[in-house]
Amino acid sequence: MHQRAMVWFVWSIIMTFAVTFAYTHDQTGVTSSTSRHSHHQPTRSLQPSLSYLTIGNPASPHTLELYLDFVCPYSAKIFLNAVDSVLKPWVTEGTYAGKVKLVFRLQPQPWHGSSTFTHEAALAVGRVAPNRFYDYAIELFKAQTEFFDIPTSTLTPLQIREKLVSLVPDGIDRKAVGELLELKSTPNGGVGVTDDLKYNIKLGRQNGIHVTPSALWDGLLTQEVSSSWAKNEWEWFLKARVTA
Repeated sequence: MHQRAMVWFVWSIIMTFAVTFAYTHDQTGVTSSTSRHSHHQPTRSLQPSLSYLTIGNPASPHTLELYLDFVCPYSAKIFLNAVDSVLKPWVTEGTYAGKVKLVFRLQPQPWHGSSTFTHEAALAVGRVAPNRFYDYAIELFKAQTEFFDIPTSTLTPLQIREKLVSLVPDGIDRKAVGELLELKSTPNGGVGVTDDLKYNIKLGRQNGIHVTPSALWDGLLTQEVSSSWAKNEWEWFLKARVTA
């Protein structure tokens, strides 16, 4: 009896060790696999239909978001002087290609009556010709004074939309863009890109965005970014933050 008890005791220890080792190994394998899978998955910062708002490689580990309004002078300043001439070249083919992506967030300011119309037009172009959205954004910012409060005060919504369609660059189906800006559904149902506009507005509200331009770095609001920044300031900003 004593020998049998001893054998049973040793056997129990061996089995306990074997089960514990198998469980630990299995859990480690699952954790490692999950970790590897997560590491290679790009962070989704946009709904897929608005992917054209991203400049640079969508899988880049760092994200710079800029909340801009097409009729805000400071938004035009940062877009034309920084985004177009400095940031876009850097994140698409320069120093920060594959490291930083730039996301253009549409932030129409409601106290400018024409702001909504300009953003609807931009979204319509993005729907019709996603690869040309950026070109149209440049045209809007360059012509933004035409859509300020006083110049548009005597125009009807239809006339403003027609004016916006006339700015669509060659090679883009203007008729298709115009059709997306028509009121077709119910008396208060909006236009063809109203849902896309709502998405952008909801995101801005969720993040407490008020001022344009506003900047977020990796999801957090950063106050120091200025529309007056030149190449040197942006170089300092990115160099201090890019770790990938």
